[in-house]
Amino acid sequence: MRKAEWIGTRWLGVGLAAVLAVVTLGLAVTGRLSLYINPDSTWFAVSMAVVALVGAIASFALPLGAEADHGHDHGDTVPAPQLVVHGRRIGVGAGPASVDNERTGSDVHPHRHAHGRHPLGIAATVAGGLAASGIAVLTLVLPPASLSAELAMSRDVGATPLFAGADAVTLAATGDTSSFGVGEWATVFATATDPEAFDGDPIELTGFVTPGEGGAFDLTRLVITHCVIDAQPASVAVAGEGNPGTGQWVTVTGTVRATSDGRLEIDAASVEEIDEPEDPYEY
Repeated sequence: MRKAEWIGTRWLGVGLAAVLAVVTLGLAVTGRLSLYINPDSTWFAVSMAVVALVGAIASFALPLGAEADHGHDHGDTVPAPQLVVHGRRIGVGAGPASVDNERTGSDVHPHRHAHGRHPLGIAATVAGGLAASGIAVLTLVLPPASLSAELAMSRDVGATPLFAGADAVTLAATGDTSSFGVGEWATVFATATDPEAFDGDPIELTGFVTPGEGGAFDLTRLVITHCVIDAQPASVAVAGEGNPGTGQWVTVTGTVRATSDGRLEIDAASVEEIDEPEDPYEY
């Protein structure tokens, strides 16, 4: 029983760390790590995975049960101060333990304690270990997948997140928008104080379809800062050319137009349905 507990502790520690390290390195080698993190952070993730894997391998040099070593000996005691009265030695300040020690010759360490575990604690440990192990195994057997359109819509809080500052709006006003993605254009559409300045700008963007307003659809892309946990949707309104199904990836070519109510939208000349790109996110 004790050995099984030690093996379980070893698995929940270095075992799971080794599995995640192998998965990380495998995704990096196959070029699919960008489905989970910003490519700029790849070097850090890979280096930490290597460190974890080396540490896991080195842990095999430790005997089972080494994790339970507290790093100190409970059997050591500090002699209690003694007083000699009429030739007899009497313990001072040691309390009943001193009497027991003197009578029995045994050492009673003040830090000695039982290591019993509550059944609920054991159950919680087992349940947590099974959950963590299941997640680790799934990362090995399931193919990498991008975040879905449904998740993008669920993260839409009703206000356009700003993925660039005033510099993006200023740059767009000069017509230098060749490198702009959906995230930058979403910032321009949301913050432009003079929509007429962008009326007539040519545009070509790729993203997936989400529901829009008034018969139009939104062209959406998930923008990642560090990893998929912080992914936020960026959207621009598209009008003028059909309405593909929600979640369909498309490339939209058209012109930016200022509407009568002071908004910006894309007047689409063509909407081409495409497969999901290898790198579905913007950063």
